Amino acid sequence: MRPPYLLIDIDGVLIPFPHSDGATPPHHIRYDVVPSGRPPDTPVPVWLNPAHGPMLTDLIRTRLFAPMWCTSWRHDAITLIGPLLGLPTFPYVDLPRPNITTSHPNGYLWKRDYVDAWLGDAPAAWIDDDFTDLDHAWAAARAARGFPILLVQPDPYVGLLPEHLAAVRGWAADPHLAKRAA
Repeated sequence: MRPPYLLIDIDGVLIPFPHSDGATPPHHIRYDVVPSGRPPDTPVPVWLNPAHGPMLTDLIRTRLFAPMWCTSWRHDAITLIGPLLGLPTFPYVDLPRPNITTSHPNGYLWKRDYVDAWLGDAPAAWIDDDFTDLDHAWAAARAARGFPILLVQPDPYVGLLPEHLAAVRGWAADPHLAKRAA
């Protein structure tokens, strides 16, 4: 039996957005990273919560999921963000680099069509801060067709919390899901 995928976004999930006053959650630590394609002398500041690494590692160790980065950070998730959190190496969904000015060019998350095609009939829990009502309707329709998916949406100014991972773990423990993932 193959486990469901655990799709993990970074911006707004592991890296919260600063509030209008520039404040970030108090448990996050600033790091300066240089994403691929940027000159070495132009680092990007990111704020990460060191507790996220152990929280995600504990979930991954259950083997309830096959973890995948699902982020515009692409390979940099593996080489930059994961190591700062002490995460084991896992692959990423190879998302394109669309020429868009909003996360919702069609009223829903730009990643959704790519993820849907990539997943096929595989079940997945997807953690992203940027879902719209259209994404939730898509997930319900997908689940009704027998392709279970759980959308977990952290507040982008707070990021990932233990209760988000508890919801993911509870979803994966559902015996009906296990039958569909076989």
